[in-house]
Amino acid sequence: MGLYKYISKLWKQPKANFGKLEWRDKLAALRKEPAVIRVEKPMRLDRARSLGYKAKQGFVIVRSRVKKGMRKRPAVRGGRRPKRYGRVRFTPGKGKQRICEERAAKKYPNLEVLNSYWVGDDSKHVWYEVIFVDPAAPTIRADKKINWICFNKHKRRVYRGLVHK
Repeated sequence: MGLYKYISKLWKQPKANFGKLEWRDKLAALRKEPAVIRVEKPMRLDRARSLGYKAKQGFVIVRSRVKKGMRKRPAVRGGRRPKRYGRVRFTPGKGKQRICEERAAKKYPNLEVLNSYWVGDDSKHVWYEVIFVDPAAPTIRADKKINWICFNKHKRRVYRGLVHK
């Protein structure tokens, strides 16, 4: 087995493989960070590489956090009986991963989202690392495998649901 296979095997059960206390400490450290933060290196190198990340100029990793649980709809104006109020137990049309990607893309408007992957979750939050590509970087424009993202037809693809399927 190669290195990436071993890394992916460890991430199947992170709590058991990395140690219960170490994993708890890692999540505590993630909770203290801002909701959207740029990081130097990906936490899960195997997953980032499989989704298109390269360790070169033009690629940026951002860790994003979103709250778990149900969402609340805005309060309705007219009168209704409680059964028809429809405020709680509301499921939005977007998943948590997509919400994380959109929030990160809002903070970095000059970059395009390539993909994202799960990093961890606790009782209150779930974290994803989002892979960004800088379409203006000369290294990206010269690379035949990734320069498709530089064309205008791929602008703001995260808001159109084109990032992960």
